[in-house]
Amino acid sequence: MAVVFEKTKGLTDVEFHYCPGCTHGIIHRLVAEVLEELDVIGDAIGMASVGCSGLNYDYFSCDMQQCAHGRAPAVATGAKRYLPDAVVFTYQGDGDLASIGTAEAVHVAHRGELITTIFVNNAIYGMTGGQMAPTTLIGQRATTCQDGRTVKQAGNPLRMAEIMATIEGAAFVERVSVDSPANVRKAKKAIKKAFDCQLQGKGYSFVEVLSTCPTNWAMTPVDAIEWLRDNMIPYYPLGNFRDPWKQEK
Repeated sequence: MAVVFEKTKGLTDVEFHYCPGCTHGIIHRLVAEVLEELDVIGDAIGMASVGCSGLNYDYFSCDMQQCAHGRAPAVATGAKRYLPDAVVFTYQGDGDLASIGTAEAVHVAHRGELITTIFVNNAIYGMTGGQMAPTTLIGQRATTCQDGRTVKQAGNPLRMAEIMATIEGAAFVERVSVDSPANVRKAKKAIKKAFDCQLQGKGYSFVEVLSTCPTNWAMTPVDAIEWLRDNMIPYYPLGNFRDPWKQEK
């Protein structure tokens, strides 16, 4: 009998610890599938950040390194410069990348380091209990803004893809979502292009993935998907912001 679907070799057999409805698992699989399809699992080094994704070194079949909070781009820079033939990526959440790690995120792009960042944006701090993140939407409730975020209190949410797209060293920048099968397919395509960008030496690549957090949003998984579509996508529009292949035409 022909095999039509099987688990990617890019993931281990360790069961995910994520909450029901969390889309980290989908994003993990997409990254793992891309590493397998590009035949670089043995050459890849992933940087595990601090947050819900902090245990992803148990899940990916490639070499992984745990990093201090927000410092994944700095550690990735060291790994890539010491092992230039390695395929280096960071996997970071919004609290890790867009808050404590903002400087590292901006400067790794500014230098045009040949690494790839997978940025998971679920608009809240997940692991630590649902505090407001730099990406929390106006009016969205969190444990540290129980009446909802306001511009006066915390400013507007950061649009990281747009910020990164202004930096010359960022060769590939795209925002995707995993709220539907169609968008999951588009997300995988963007992730693959991001790794191709690194493999072809074109510069730093950054993929922002809109994700859900049903537990800290206090929603069912289905309601969380709908909330993402109705609230996050209008503020964080999907699409490509920088593409070196288009620029070459």
